[in-house]
Amino acid sequence: MLVDNAGCPRVVRWIQPWVCPIAPAARLQSYKFFILFLTYVAYTCYHMSRKPISVVKTILLNCTESAGEKGNCTSFIDQMNGQEERDAKRIEGLLDTSFLFSYAFFMFISGFVAERVDLRYFLSTGMMLCGLFTMAFGLGKYWEIHSFYYYLTIQNHVHFHRGSPLLVPIFNTQVTCSRLRLCTVGVYVETDWAMSFILPGMIIGSVGFIFWFILVPKPEYVGLDVDSSRNYAGLTSVPTSGPGSDTAYHEQPRSGETTPLLGDSDDNANIVDPNEIEANLQEHHSSPITFWGALKIPGVAEFALCLFFAKLVSYTFLFWLPTFIKENGKYITSENAAYLSTLFDIGGILGGIIAGLASDYTGKSATTCAVMLVLAIPMLFTYEWFGSICPINWHVSNGCFSTNVVMLLMVGLLVNGPYALITTAVSAELGTHPSLRGSSMALATVTSIIDGTGSIGAAIGPYMAGAIPELKYVFYMLMGADVLALILLSRLVLREISQYFNSRHQGTVQHHRFS
Repeated sequence: MLVDNAGCPRVVRWIQPWVCPIAPAARLQSYKFFILFLTYVAYTCYHMSRKPISVVKTILLNCTESAGEKGNCTSFIDQMNGQEERDAKRIEGLLDTSFLFSYAFFMFISGFVAERVDLRYFLSTGMMLCGLFTMAFGLGKYWEIHSFYYYLTIQNHVHFHRGSPLLVPIFNTQVTCSRLRLCTVGVYVETDWAMSFILPGMIIGSVGFIFWFILVPKPEYVGLDVDSSRNYAGLTSVPTSGPGSDTAYHEQPRSGETTPLLGDSDDNANIVDPNEIEANLQEHHSSPITFWGALKIPGVAEFALCLFFAKLVSYTFLFWLPTFIKENGKYITSENAAYLSTLFDIGGILGGIIAGLASDYTGKSATTCAVMLVLAIPMLFTYEWFGSICPINWHVSNGCFSTNVVMLLMVGLLVNGPYALITTAVSAELGTHPSLRGSSMALATVTSIIDGTGSIGAAIGPYMAGAIPELKYVFYMLMGADVLALILLSRLVLREISQYFNSRHQGTVQHHRFS
């Protein structure tokens, strides 16, 4: 076929003569793995911009127990320097809030932008500018900028240049992210906190620069047939009887899958004309979906609201945990708190894996999330209670230390497990909806709505935690958020349970019929 390489990066054009002799099927598979790898790297790098502020703010603000004439807090930032602790922490909390609210706000916008521009330019430019503004936060120390409004502006612009929301549901990259954040943030927090921003920013920007030269946004740019690369997953050819009837397709879930978001439907509703399939593919491949059109898809609003509370809990821990560990423990420095806070991320890794395996095995993602949310509520209470009566002492390795470590891992497992599964399950469920089949452009809008709504909760959580005077009440807030997330999942859980018993009943009836 004729290669439409007008939008193909020049580096890729140079290597095409050596790649083209490969069989088309092998080239298509190589292209998929290449894009998979680049997506993993991009999402990992973007995650590196999230951690620095949560760790560095323990250094930016130092409040003593005895109040002086002008307050008991000292800070590099003028607006917090000389303030009383409560007022200083309220100002400091605005950095977290602006960071997360800008993320939520621009998630809605970026979905629409991603549908209408070349993804290579969108993603690579976004990464380079995100890296630049992440570096600018740290450079403020060397430039002797002490104004709070400078850092507030930088925080907003970091997320203005975030990349495509299509990256969000694809990977649970917490393993790589946690290690890189630990190396680039915790190592420098005590010696030179500016490097905790500059080094991640340099990595993000450099990867974005490389993407500009190697990312291929469309398969036709490398000589692949778009029509042959489409995969009508879940559609099986079943001839229908009757005069003048053509071959139709039944939409069937793959083995072990359920589609609770789409509701129950009769057999006739699942019969799709092949001509309509192709027409819809062409239409949705070229036409972006509207905001309201995406919102009307069954389950989008429900999952978005559920993710609101799930991310509220997860991101409150992400931004607030180093401060909690430092204040609630003994002889714990900011660097120690940074290391200990990664236990929550490691627990989240295990939680995401366990939740994914359970969902794949049972085919019931909502029920899997609900079980983990039910277990997370008492675990949050227990972690706060035990930490208050037996806090961590950095210089003593005893039962208190080891038990706190284990419980922090369990909290991360149970809190991040549902959050990771909800995000990925949404993408899988949307892939079964006819209005989105074959349309990555529509998926960008839907993903931006869901993750944008969830990110509003992520922004509210840390701000509420900073405004709550006692630590134990923060845990009560988080437990309440998990309860609300559980309530929002209840309809899907009931439907999955109903489907389970209906399938068992049908199996019993068929067994008696043929026995």
